[in-house]
Amino acid sequence: MHGLSGFLHLLLIVVLLVSLMWKKVVVGVGEGSKEKINDTLLSRTGLCSLVVSAFNLLLFLFDYFSLYRNGWSVEKLVILLDLVLKTVAWGVSGVCLQREFFVLRDRKLPFFFRAWCVLYLFVTGYCFLVDILLYENHGALPIQCLVSDFFSVCVGLFFCYLGIFVKNEVGIGDSTLQKSLLNHHSKESDVLGTKEIKGVDTVTPYSNAGIFGLLTFSWVGPLIAVGKKTLDLEDVPQHDIRDSLIGAFPTFRDKLEACCGGSNTVTTLKLVKSLAFSAWKEIIFTAILALINTLASFVGPYLIDGFVQFLNGKQQFENEGIVLVFAFSVAKLVECLTHRQWFFRLQQVGIRMRALLVTIIYDKALNISCQSKQGHTTGEIINFMSVDAERVGEFSWHLHDLWLVVLQVLVALLILYRNIGLASIAGFVAILIVMWANIPLSSTQEKFHNKLMESKDARMKATSEILRNMRILKLQGWEMKFLSKITELRKIEQGWLRNFIYTLAVIIFVFWCAPAFVSVVTFGTCFLTGVPLESGKILSALATFQILQEPIYNLPDTISMMAQTKVSLDRIASFLLLDEMQSDIVENLPPGSSNIAIEVVDGDFSWDLSFPRTTLQNINLTVFHGMRVAVCGTVGSGKSTFLSCILGEVPKKSGILKVCGRKAYVAQSPWIQSSKIEDNILFGKEMERERYEKVLEACCLNKDLHILSFGDQTIIGERGINLSGGQKQRIQIARALYQDADIYLFDDVFSAVDAHTGSHLFKECLLGLLSSKTVVYVTHQIEFLPAADLILVMKDGKITQCGKYNDLLNSATDFMELVGAHNEAMSAIDSLDGGKVFDKTSTLQEDVSMSLSHGVEEIEMKKDVQIDEKDEKCDPKGQLVQEEEREKGKVGFSVYWKYITAAYGGVLIPLILLAEILFQLLQIGSNYWMAWATPISTDVEPPVRGSLLIVVYVALVIGSSVCVLARATLVATAGYKTATLLFNNMHFSIFRAPMSFFDATPSGRILNRASADQSAVDVDIPFQTGAFAFSVIHLLGIIMVMSQVAWQIFIVFIPITAIGNWYQQYYIPSARELSRLVGVCKAPVIQHFAETISGASTIRSFDQVSRFQQTNMKLVDGYSRPKFNNAGAMEWLCFRLDLLSSITFSLCLIFLVSIPHEFLNSGVAGLAVTYGLNLNIVQSWMIWELCNLETKIISVERILQYTSIPSELPLVLEKNQPHDSWPSCGRIDIHNLMVRYSPHMPFVLHGLTCTFHGGMKTGIVGRTGSGKSTLVQTLFRIVEPTVGGIMIDGINISSIGLYDLRSRLSIIPQDPTMFEGTVRSNLDPLAEYTDEQIWEVGWLDLPYKDRLGSTQNVGLLVVSQIRSSLTHWTLLFCENGENWSMGQRQLVCLGRVLLKKSKVLVLDEATASVDTANSQATFLRLHSHYHCT
Repeated sequence: MHGLSGFLHLLLIVVLLVSLMWKKVVVGVGEGSKEKINDTLLSRTGLCSLVVSAFNLLLFLFDYFSLYRNGWSVEKLVILLDLVLKTVAWGVSGVCLQREFFVLRDRKLPFFFRAWCVLYLFVTGYCFLVDILLYENHGALPIQCLVSDFFSVCVGLFFCYLGIFVKNEVGIGDSTLQKSLLNHHSKESDVLGTKEIKGVDTVTPYSNAGIFGLLTFSWVGPLIAVGKKTLDLEDVPQHDIRDSLIGAFPTFRDKLEACCGGSNTVTTLKLVKSLAFSAWKEIIFTAILALINTLASFVGPYLIDGFVQFLNGKQQFENEGIVLVFAFSVAKLVECLTHRQWFFRLQQVGIRMRALLVTIIYDKALNISCQSKQGHTTGEIINFMSVDAERVGEFSWHLHDLWLVVLQVLVALLILYRNIGLASIAGFVAILIVMWANIPLSSTQEKFHNKLMESKDARMKATSEILRNMRILKLQGWEMKFLSKITELRKIEQGWLRNFIYTLAVIIFVFWCAPAFVSVVTFGTCFLTGVPLESGKILSALATFQILQEPIYNLPDTISMMAQTKVSLDRIASFLLLDEMQSDIVENLPPGSSNIAIEVVDGDFSWDLSFPRTTLQNINLTVFHGMRVAVCGTVGSGKSTFLSCILGEVPKKSGILKVCGRKAYVAQSPWIQSSKIEDNILFGKEMERERYEKVLEACCLNKDLHILSFGDQTIIGERGINLSGGQKQRIQIARALYQDADIYLFDDVFSAVDAHTGSHLFKECLLGLLSSKTVVYVTHQIEFLPAADLILVMKDGKITQCGKYNDLLNSATDFMELVGAHNEAMSAIDSLDGGKVFDKTSTLQEDVSMSLSHGVEEIEMKKDVQIDEKDEKCDPKGQLVQEEEREKGKVGFSVYWKYITAAYGGVLIPLILLAEILFQLLQIGSNYWMAWATPISTDVEPPVRGSLLIVVYVALVIGSSVCVLARATLVATAGYKTATLLFNNMHFSIFRAPMSFFDATPSGRILNRASADQSAVDVDIPFQTGAFAFSVIHLLGIIMVMSQVAWQIFIVFIPITAIGNWYQQYYIPSARELSRLVGVCKAPVIQHFAETISGASTIRSFDQVSRFQQTNMKLVDGYSRPKFNNAGAMEWLCFRLDLLSSITFSLCLIFLVSIPHEFLNSGVAGLAVTYGLNLNIVQSWMIWELCNLETKIISVERILQYTSIPSELPLVLEKNQPHDSWPSCGRIDIHNLMVRYSPHMPFVLHGLTCTFHGGMKTGIVGRTGSGKSTLVQTLFRIVEPTVGGIMIDGINISSIGLYDLRSRLSIIPQDPTMFEGTVRSNLDPLAEYTDEQIWEVGWLDLPYKDRLGSTQNVGLLVVSQIRSSLTHWTLLFCENGENWSMGQRQLVCLGRVLLKKSKVLVLDEATASVDTANSQATFLRLHSHYHCT
């Protein structure tokens, strides 16, 4: 029968090879259906055939060694030949079937193959029946023949079922594509089909995978196959509903609210309970898997003593060797399956928990009260999301570790008790001692980590603020001074980092030595108590200790992660405890339910309810629908706060506030999203082209869109960086107009635009499109007040007068002061030309006008075709803000080389490798010594005395412990030094980058590198690099031990290694691209987060909270998708490598069982088995560490990207430094100045020539896009002149260093720049002046000192206290100065600049948000006291 079987398989080989050649040569590869197949059993026939081939190979090897041991016969040679033909036939059929389905895509098995399977089933069935009869009658049939025939029957049944009953299905996506090709709408349908194929619109195959696909992770196979090219996010399928936030977040939110009982009392425990509830099924299932895996892992140590005795010739029953091999193999298979599922599902839980926490933090940040927000900057909140939530997700790895350690110790104790009796108690005590050592280590680790996170928060807070204000830092020449501040904060962080990683090194040392310590105590107790030490029992104990080594090694990580996770959860819970916006501030009435739009009765409002004085007092107001209400008053009088009250932003102390209708709000400080202009205007609404065009016309945007390269599809940079202030404001107004709301609130929106544009906006918007709407507008421009139906005059937080313009003009004192100040300012400006103080101005005007060349006229003629100066930075072929750049393909060796050689030139690397190699050799030597020096049984004389046995073993253990300590310390030292160097290099490169880099780079990308990537470099990568090197050396040690006993293992190990390497090379491209996608997809989450926090009040005012929450959920899911699939892909690889390792181990056992006993040292053979038990674990560990390292090393790659940013020209030129008194006069000569933003772009300034005499006050006017800002940027060399040049006091500004130029000039930008801190630190950010020098400037003597002294919402002292004490310097600005009004911020910026006493001062709409009286006083002070240009 075996001859017939062999003939059938030979026939199959011939037919398949002929068929393959025929299709290759005659038919051609390109023909055939291209239909996409679904994940059915039929598509797996090729893989199943290869499994059958592998099984027959195992049977062949087993029979071969059995014959080699017991002798040859003709019948057995026929059996061997049959097995060889089976192996080859099923292997060839597997290759052919793979080609059939993945190239030619036939929908059924080939007819011949189906017919052959039927015949094969009959033959194998007959053989199996004969085997049963022979076994029952004679009992002499080899057990392997019975197993082989039974397996063949199962294979025949399986393939007959596939061939007859199963028909492959065509994928939906491809049928759509096929249908689209039949239609004429090829372009649209092709896009649809492509998306289906790529997976962007498909749910992950994981959700519909069968048991086979889940166990083998074949559901991720198609994505891995796509990874041969560069993967994009659109190639990654969508989450299953269980893992997406749409499905998981509502459950989590409801559970958290139920735990809190409807009140805002979130605690760490309640947060943990809610997270656990969101994944309780997976947690329980993984616990069961972990239990099964633990029990399966101890099968080897339990059986190894019996296996050693069997090798020594003590066979307890017939076929004991085969039974032991089968038990070992099955246990390894179960361990492999459960281990992979356990790890993957825990990662799935971690990804889900992280997404839930990010979402709940985002929702909280969107609804947090203004008072609470002042205590947490944007950088701190981003850290909650990017660091703390990430760490909680990573803790899922260690979810079951604590109770598993207890279980593993108990099972190990039982096995030890079986082998060495009561001496196992000593081992148990040693284990308890090791665990007890965790207490001080864990508390120290938690303390250091807590301090590390606090210092990281402080650094990220400062970094975020500096990046936000980088333009003013560049203009003032302060960037390197602020870099030194970041460096100082980093030094504090490095102190805690050093303590943290060296503590971690000590933990690694203690727990790598723990198994050796336990074994020394155990074996020493055996020696002292007289318990006989046999090699089998010793090896069983060593195998048990090796299993305990992993949980004990992971225990410090678990404790460390628990400490870190507890800190992170505490931080998140404390943030969730913060007060939210009060829902009862405003009583919102449905539109049309009342003829009153806004009603306030006895309203008292305060930003800080604990402060005794209220911000707004005794507010009484009634505004009917359709009214236009103007709000005016001096700086700090409460105008912006009044609008915030209507929006419900300011806490209410008492009174009633009712609002009827939908609101639209335009803030004084523009908030623009980093997206297309069209999206900013629509703001979630559907496009209505007619209304859209009307809005554009009313807001004067058509001309701007016409000169922009991409029109309204132009992507706006972060915080509107590529737009002028006026353009941002008009886009804000357009956004509000398009909403078609009932009530419009405008906060001094006309201050950012020129007079002509302001008049147009007022006429077309307020008097035109909004003529029937309720409009409340704050303004300092008196000319916009007469058109109001009601004017509110505010002073000191009160409405002092209200009425129409003429009525107030005749009766209101405060209003008369405002109008009078306006008239005085206009008169003063009109009198400047003939005034005695400024006589030289009039005499020099003619000189200026005559020196102007045709360049200005050319500007005027070409202004219609010029684009905005900042927009010129855009590449005409692409947007200003591009998608984040990421490297393609394999992580270059140069990245690894730069990393490992950064610290001390790589000198420590050989020492680390030497320490690891010595540790491995000493560890193998100690185990080899115990296996060789102990007898097989008690009736055999031991080779050495017991005392010598223990002394040598202890010496070897001590030596290996010293090596571990050296390795851990050197790794920590090298990692710390490398992290420091990379941090310094990246930040220096960023701070020296030109302004164009910051214009085109969202700060989220920089913060991501400074936060998450730097954290990976600080802590993760050093120890992962060491762990990978150690795993490689460990694996080589195992192979060395196993091959010493059975050299034949190399016959199998070489092809198995080749297959494993092929799998790894097949997997790595996809894993690498998925890892890069994870990094790239994280930046949009951070950017959207930061954007939302800064514009939270605008989002709430437009009732867009839910839309932004959905956008955040979409972005977070987009970040989770590649992480989820990356986890699946990694388990896909590990599962296959585990199988290969199990095959290698099983073959090793077969070799050992087959070799005659007299040729083996059973003790050393048992040692090989002991090491082989860990082969799959170590190999998987090595691949795991390699993949994790390649994933994490991308952080180094991303940091290195930012260490090579092209820098600005030198800050200081030593050979060409100007004199300390330069500029002494302030004369500016501009000659033939031509400027463009890049070589391929048109000129913005065309041959400008003019002269500004020293001390002359010159005004530059022009419409948006006329070149005003470009001229200013060229003066400060933010943009370098292309042709011509600028001379200041006879020195060409291009010939000196940037710092020497910028530090001698001063500028007050249109958008005031505030730093979080005190008044003192904002006036003098670099701490260069004394308090007396600041007072000498006299800025507090201006009329606005009274406004400054009476501002209530920031708690400033009264004027008398200011004059008598300098303690007011300690009064605080919150982030970006948001607790001060815009006008107050501009005045503080003015005071900051006046301290420099520069001879050249540039004011860019510096008093746009200041009332007329203070603006007039400011300019008078500049004209009379500061003799500068």
